[in-house]
Amino acid sequence: MKRLFAVIALALSAYIPVSFAADCPNLLDAQQRLLNSTESINLCEEFKGKTLLVVNTASQCGFTSQFAGLEELHQQFKQQGFSVVGFPSNDFKQDRGSEQNSAKVCYLDYGVTFPMMARSSVRGGDANPVFSEISKQSGVEPRWNFYKYLINREGEVVATFPSSTNPQAPSLINMIKQQL
Repeated sequence: MKRLFAVIALALSAYIPVSFAADCPNLLDAQQRLLNSTESINLCEEFKGKTLLVVNTASQCGFTSQFAGLEELHQQFKQQGFSVVGFPSNDFKQDRGSEQNSAKVCYLDYGVTFPMMARSSVRGGDANPVFSEISKQSGVEPRWNFYKYLINREGEVVATFPSSTNPQAPSLINMIKQQL
């Protein structure tokens, strides 16, 4: 009898992780470290079933002031299952200094409360797995800082917006509302 329970337990333990992994969209199937922190989050646990605006950011860019508009969007729609998620990157040589400097710009200068991940690459072979999947789905790599990718509740890229698109642009807000 003990042997039967052991076999069942083993079979279930092999099955459960597979079903959980299959349940998580590829885009969210990642563990990410938070900006200027040792703490990591499981993106699937944190964001599964939510509409997301994923943005590659930089602390010293002409578009850095978009943090204010991104925070407004986050606050406006977070109660409806929406989140902005920032990914600082120095791919365009505009996120100079340390992660501590990037965190200061985000949290102190702009009052960002939405999740900011640790600095990583967002283009090419070294790209963060989230951006690799975004590029695969959308066919669009970030061409500059503050590229915006709207992700639906199923973890699929449904729209891309260039850096020049202001976070308060009606086209962006309307697309977010359609996904909520």
